[in-house]
Amino acid sequence: MRLNNRERYIGRGLGMWAFWLHRLSGLAIVFYLMLHILVISTIVGGTGNFNAAMTTLKAPIFILLEMGLIACILIHGFNGVRIVLFDLGYGIKKQKEIFIGLMVVAVIPFVIAFAIALPHILA
Repeated sequence: MRLNNRERYIGRGLGMWAFWLHRLSGLAIVFYLMLHILVISTIVGGTGNFNAAMTTLKAPIFILLEMGLIACILIHGFNGVRIVLFDLGYGIKKQKEIFIGLMVVAVIPFVIAFAIALPHILA
């Protein structure tokens, strides 16, 4: 049986971007959590080690990385809401619109977080 172009899964389009963004943002969050545990464990070496680690983490590059973390959390969280809606049977025929809408909504808290972090990045 030969599939025509409409029936063939090409793996492109907004749905595939949503799929990969969800997977990659989830992996990034897990990677961050492992690094977070590693940094917090520096307290075992004493308060001097911990304070040195905290001083290093206040550098602008790490604040930018935290902005990336916030972006990953927002993408993963809002896309997770979209997936739950589909699992409950809502909006299946409007997947693209829901994805775009939720990502636009996710930009709002990201812009607020970036505005708060910007003075620390520029300092």
